[in-house]
Amino acid sequence: MEVSFIMAKDIHIKFCPRCASEVVHVDKFDRVRPVCPQCGWIYFQDPKVASAVLIEQDGRVLLVRRANEPFRGLWTLPAGFVNGGEDPAEAGARECLEETGLSVRVTHVLDVIAGREHERGADFIIVYHAEVISGELAPADDADAVEWFARDALPPLAFKATQKILLG
Repeated sequence: MEVSFIMAKDIHIKFCPRCASEVVHVDKFDRVRPVCPQCGWIYFQDPKVASAVLIEQDGRVLLVRRANEPFRGLWTLPAGFVNGGEDPAEAGARECLEETGLSVRVTHVLDVIAGREHERGADFIIVYHAEVISGELAPADDADAVEWFARDALPPLAFKATQKILLG
């Protein structure tokens, strides 16, 4: 399956964060970027990074149903954004606990998937394999349901990254 994604758009920057001068938009380093004509500051958009965990048990995978847009009502791996300074594996475990009530141990990286699927999405999704350590299965945070599914009976899936991991 081929995965295609939309390109991230630069945030609209009007003023320089260093000197407060109004920025101009000029071609710098192969794209139009906000540049300060006073102090020379150039805006480079940092990528957004998300972390997801694939948990398999008894031939089934753990999925959460999205309570919010985009893709409300569709199913995905437990996942979320990595905070600045946070280890991505720890972010995946944290998001899993927040969304499913389960504490997990991340075992290894499965894939790093590049490409932003929607305007508020991540530019990179790091997908880890993880195993359950403890907890009580219960939806929370931005998930309104959490269930185990056989790979041959998956529900409608959100996100091309989730589809790539589960369907190949």
